[in-house]
Amino acid sequence: MANLLEIFSFLTVVLRGGALAAQAIVLGGFIFEAVLARPLAAQMGAGYGATMRVCRRLLISSALALAGLHLIGALGKAAVLRQSAFLSWHETLGAGFVSASAAAALAALAIAVIVARGSRPWPILVALCAVLMFGTTATSHAAARLELREALIGAVVLHQLAAAAWIGGMAYFVMALNRCPEADATRAIGKRFSQISMASVAVLFAAGLGMSLAYIDALEALHGTAYGAMLVNKVALFGCVLMLGFANFRLVERLRRDPATPTLRLKRFAETEMGVGLALFFVAASLTSMPPAIDMPHDRLTLAEIGQRFAPRWPPRLTSPSLDELSNRTIAEKITLAESVQRSTTAKPVSEGATETIPDTQADIAWSEFNHNWAGIFVAAIGFLALAERSGKAPWARHWPLVFLLLAGFLFVRSDPENWPLGENSFMTSFLDPEVAQHRLIIFLVVAFGLFEWAVRTGRLKNPRAAFVFPILTAVGGAFLLSHSHSLGNFKEELLIELSHLAIGTLGIVGGWARWLELRLSEKDGVIASWAWRACFVLIGLILLFYREA
Repeated sequence: MANLLEIFSFLTVVLRGGALAAQAIVLGGFIFEAVLARPLAAQMGAGYGATMRVCRRLLISSALALAGLHLIGALGKAAVLRQSAFLSWHETLGAGFVSASAAAALAALAIAVIVARGSRPWPILVALCAVLMFGTTATSHAAARLELREALIGAVVLHQLAAAAWIGGMAYFVMALNRCPEADATRAIGKRFSQISMASVAVLFAAGLGMSLAYIDALEALHGTAYGAMLVNKVALFGCVLMLGFANFRLVERLRRDPATPTLRLKRFAETEMGVGLALFFVAASLTSMPPAIDMPHDRLTLAEIGQRFAPRWPPRLTSPSLDELSNRTIAEKITLAESVQRSTTAKPVSEGATETIPDTQADIAWSEFNHNWAGIFVAAIGFLALAERSGKAPWARHWPLVFLLLAGFLFVRSDPENWPLGENSFMTSFLDPEVAQHRLIIFLVVAFGLFEWAVRTGRLKNPRAAFVFPILTAVGGAFLLSHSHSLGNFKEELLIELSHLAIGTLGIVGGWARWLELRLSEKDGVIASWAWRACFVLIGLILLFYREA
């Protein structure tokens, strides 16, 4: 049961992140149509009809995806509740959070059907959108609070609406720009969406600040708890989106003064703004899976402890302990240990139980540090070779993506020594451990974008779309790492590991979308982006090179 709960806790984050993103696109579509498209139909001219058709298809597909994600989430929650509480299916399906997810799934399906029929019964659509927001709000921290409950629920609703209008509406904004190339139409669309974005940012800031004050009780909680660290990471990504939004605002103002201003950067920055913004929904989902910092007042990390752990150690750990020295726990042993820890902490208050966890041996720690430090050498080599290629003085360095294959092989053999090919757990059995399953998926992503990027760099793949595999998988891998939490509680050692993973995940997202910008912009406009994503890989390599667990 402990393993089932651990697997589902990870899947819940992924499903909720996807549901939040799909919901934002659905709500953003209605807001875009009501506030921008219909009022500006005359200025959009002939492109209005084409824009509405493609936006309609996106809205339908997003609503169907949202219905599926909520349905899978509802069934998963019901299955876990039934097995953990020994309830009947009738009792299980009547649970509040299961009912909320089921209601949201039905509402999303109804929206897809109504939009597909081409009608717009706005009162009904508004009611269905309210059910969607109820489905996500009912499973948020706000709904579980006893104090300030109504105010926090209101803040969550405003947060969702503002995110939908800005990030969710960005997809429709890009579509409108592509189908309304006339200067007057572009200027009108850009101006109106800038107004929507600025209002949304103001609401997001106010609602987010209110929730932060309710869930964060002190500045030390920002670095001392898992919730605070993830919130800081969310703010950092939000800052990246704001920078792109500000760049677009300046472009819109320039276009307003000079209709001859090129609009390519406006479109490309909007694509990137949307991509980074969508990653924020997965960060938000991770936040929901963690207890608020105010509920974890004890055993917080201090700045001194963080500084001590992250101070560079030279030389890195480049020698490994032998396999015989490791604990090499089987799946059954790990489940037994997890359940024993769960039993020991269930009857204790958070302040006592939070510091107990399954200890690793010194050999286990040395093995992990060796793996991370050598992975850092591989990733740093990728970054430096990519920089050498960009300089134009080392054309041979274009083969740098092949280093990803070496990295993947190293990780496959070394990352989980209790599993095949080194350990007793078979290849298929190893996937019962959710952390191992996540590692294997990351390895697959590493192989995929390494091969694709090498084929692109060497001209073996002529299709221009193939070049986008690398930035998309890099950004997805970064978002995936932000969902791959080692610290759903407040265990110090796990949180110290989590801090490095948060930094790597953020750099992955930034690096992936910087590469996207390089591909989508002209060679002159993409210079900064071309250096930026390579620098991100160097930084990731350095973080891994000096990674420590003790």
